[in-house]
Amino acid sequence: MRKITIFGGSGFVGRYLVQKFAEEEDLIRIAVRNPIAANFLKPLGEVGQISLLQASVLKAESITKVIEGADVVINLVGILYEKGPQTFEAIHVEGARLVAKISAELGIPTLLHMSALGANENSRSHYASTKARGEEAVLKEFPSATIFRPSVIFGPEDAFLNRFAEMALISPFLPLIGGGKTKFQPIYVENVAEAFLKASFMKEAQGKTYELGGPKIYTFKELMNYLLKTIHRKRLLLPVPFGLAKLMSTLTQFFPTPPLTPDQVELLKTDTIVSSQALTAEDLAIFPSSLEALAPLYLNRYVPHGSHRD
Repeated sequence: MRKITIFGGSGFVGRYLVQKFAEEEDLIRIAVRNPIAANFLKPLGEVGQISLLQASVLKAESITKVIEGADVVINLVGILYEKGPQTFEAIHVEGARLVAKISAELGIPTLLHMSALGANENSRSHYASTKARGEEAVLKEFPSATIFRPSVIFGPEDAFLNRFAEMALISPFLPLIGGGKTKFQPIYVENVAEAFLKASFMKEAQGKTYELGGPKIYTFKELMNYLLKTIHRKRLLLPVPFGLAKLMSTLTQFFPTPPLTPDQVELLKTDTIVSSQALTAEDLAIFPSSLEALAPLYLNRYVPHGSHRD
């Protein structure tokens, strides 16, 4: 029976990882900022199998407490926008470095780290550049760490398709930032969780970076067309030039949960698709599920009452 520590286990991807590792009968410690809010994870395992512990990736003492004695440490922590002390630099670089450093000092056998496709130290997006520097910091402290770079992740609780479907309920149009030409390779959340699980058993995966994408590449416009067709709604797809989107985002970035920030506009200028030279899910014997097969199962809730549903 292994001991697994997961930082960020209460998030969208985290809950699927917890379930996967629980099915392996591993003992799981979930490091979260608010253990009470993460109580929904406990029923995913047997009584006593899943523990919720308060910790921060920015505090060495709390990291040490939750990873001591672990066989596998997983860091999923990431942010899409900055708020107060939760900056890209702090979370993606310093937090990642600290988890890796302490894991190495404690002799943890396996470290798995979540990054992102599009991670690039030279990117004008702070999100993308700090993700790249986070990878570098992790490998410097823990050279045998396994890095995962997923494209946009879809699933029942995703903040991508669900977000635009909710927008389509109230808005007469959906915005196509930059004309909707940015390319994505959406991957199903279960496939991402499976990649982490498989790599946790594979010594040959140590020190390697895997780019995770689904079986098909779409432009942003194609994804919006697919979404509207799936939820049986007709909405205008309105092209918004990057310059205008950047201007709009200077205001929306101050919302409690920003729908768009200047950094996200910058990020949308770069495609997030798997490189032809990269190690992929298939190298872990995982064959990603298609968007068309699974998205309708949860997007069905946005279909107008009385419409034909397939």
